[in-house]
Amino acid sequence: MSRDTLRLRINGAQHEVAAPSAMPLLWVLRDLLGMTGTKFGCGAALCGACTVNLDGIPRRSCVTPVAAAVGHEITTIEGIGASATGKKVQQAWLDREVVQCGYCQSGQIVAATALLDKIPSPTDSDIDQAMSGNICRCGTYSRIRAAIKQAAGA
Repeated sequence: MSRDTLRLRINGAQHEVAAPSAMPLLWVLRDLLGMTGTKFGCGAALCGACTVNLDGIPRRSCVTPVAAAVGHEITTIEGIGASATGKKVQQAWLDREVVQCGYCQSGQIVAATALLDKIPSPTDSDIDQAMSGNICRCGTYSRIRAAIKQAAGA
């Protein structure tokens, strides 16, 4: 597989990587750049553990070719706290003790931040729709909803 030199903007910083254009963004982040906060879950965009924001829109990095991210701002869990909304979401997650096993939480927090950036005062329906692709095996959905509402009110 041939490698291309790709320039990516991740969490406000420029990165240059040599990777096949079709390589999933998840593996570029984790294996080539050492950003292991984004998790591998299912590999089929079904669980949301690998969620990153691409220009503020949640994307499943396990099925997003790295070439599709070139020219866009990628925000991972490592950079989510750099924004005011991201800080509020992270604090609400701590305050509401959302995390149980924690595996899905990076994807949950990234998706919740995108939701609140788009809809600052979401309804329950807005939350359900925005978070529907993020699965929590521990079932902390009520705490996730409470944390999102807390962050929205902060």
